[in-house]
Amino acid sequence: MDTAGAANSDARIDSRPFIRYGSSAGRWVLLATVLGSGMALLDGTAVNIALPTIGRHFNVGLSSLQWVVNAYTLTLAGFLLLGGALADHFGRRRMFLLGVVWFAAGSLLCGVAPSAVVLIAARAFQGIGAALLTPGSLAIIEASFAPESRGSAVGAWSGLGGVATAIGPLLGGWLVTSLSWRLIFFVNLPVAAIAAAVAARHVPETRDPRVRELALDLPGAGLAALGLAGVVFAVTEAQGGSVGSGAVVVAGIAGLLTLAGFVVRERLTDHPLVPLELFSSPQFSAANLVTFIVYGALAAALFLLPLELQEAAGYSALGAGVALIPMTLIMLTLSARVGRLAGRTGPRLPMTLGPLITAAGFLLLVRVGIDASYIADVFPAVACLGLGMAVTVAPLTSAVLAAGGEAHAGVSSAVNNDVARIAGLLAVAVVPLAAGISTFSYHHPAALTSGFHTAVVFSGSLCLAAGALSWATIRRTTGPADEAAGASNCALGAPPLRRGEGKLSAAGGCQATDPGGVGVVPAGERTQRRAASS
Repeated sequence: MDTAGAANSDARIDSRPFIRYGSSAGRWVLLATVLGSGMALLDGTAVNIALPTIGRHFNVGLSSLQWVVNAYTLTLAGFLLLGGALADHFGRRRMFLLGVVWFAAGSLLCGVAPSAVVLIAARAFQGIGAALLTPGSLAIIEASFAPESRGSAVGAWSGLGGVATAIGPLLGGWLVTSLSWRLIFFVNLPVAAIAAAVAARHVPETRDPRVRELALDLPGAGLAALGLAGVVFAVTEAQGGSVGSGAVVVAGIAGLLTLAGFVVRERLTDHPLVPLELFSSPQFSAANLVTFIVYGALAAALFLLPLELQEAAGYSALGAGVALIPMTLIMLTLSARVGRLAGRTGPRLPMTLGPLITAAGFLLLVRVGIDASYIADVFPAVACLGLGMAVTVAPLTSAVLAAGGEAHAGVSSAVNNDVARIAGLLAVAVVPLAAGISTFSYHHPAALTSGFHTAVVFSGSLCLAAGALSWATIRRTTGPADEAAGASNCALGAPPLRRGEGKLSAAGGCQATDPGGVGVVPAGERTQRRAASS
């Protein structure tokens, strides 16, 4: 089946022809999707900068701040795969609109939260909106634009999303320093209103007819979310010294048993959210393990670094936000180029070098402490982290797609994306505990710095292991998925979108950066072809 024929496999609810890039209709569709996904991206990167101010405002410790981040990531990771399936079943525009409105309502609740407990609950609510919004954004572009315009449209979408991520720390720092941390959430409201109005008027409705009659794996989604919640609750609450308390032990055991139940459910159901047979490929398992290690280490660092800069090094919220910008800019600039190179050489070498460079960036963060100099201490580490991730991201997505095979490209990328989010979720809970960072050390600069140094050395060691694992397990040779990814990388070197019956579109496509705040996600945000790959 050719690309044009594959494009017609999506059922269109209206009779309008496919949209061309550069047309008035195309600009409206891009505006709606960029505003929707950009809202989530900007919010995710801005919140980390505001954490110290939020902690002082509510007079809470490190555990509560971890939950401000993890409550959002928990529901996003738990329901992301389901969000993509819902969009295929009930319409991409419909679920995108629901996600935008849901995310805006969550933002409003976050902005007016009278206590840390309410803020955490509102963040969990907001994460569900992001899980509905994010898959639909890219799916709308793929289904609405003509095949020859799709690559340009997705490139524009991804690039503008990268801009939102880049300005997130800067905007968040300025709002916190000059006005109020609550505006980080309130700023989403007018953006959501415009996105919803444009989408309702100008975005055509599409569905995937191949999955509409299949049962949704609602029990699987529920088991995944509840299992993750139990494990993360246990680890986060252990932060305060209550490792052996009844609540922590019960939550941890219940979470692990529920996750085991999720695995059993996925093995038995005819239409699982996560087809377990994918993990029978050693390379697929290894690439996802590398994803778990690298993205977990990065998430922990991006949680702790703003705290260290503000609470120990004396930076303002604005200064901490500006300090992180070089990392995002380097990834935006280099990821696509590395992706094209990896498409010719294969993923093994860059997947080895990238984690090693990232490890060097973590080790350079040992220089960051009380009264740290930005030029001498912070910038070299942040720039090195950006370079390492730029070298890693695109080859990693290529390796996942190649290992999963063309028939499973869509679900392979979705699984890899969720692995990255779960890694960040667990790392924010586990790494501070492993490094000895407690509520006490959070309020004492010298103790916080000591724990921060332990955490970044630990993260760097994990990345060294990830580099060695890549060298030992990732094949040198390129496959069709590698070549397609190299040919069609956009701003962050994302993989191409799968079209039709096992074909990869030359137009390709890519994903934007991570709405959860990590900065970049590895593969796709969607499961639009799940049924075809069953």
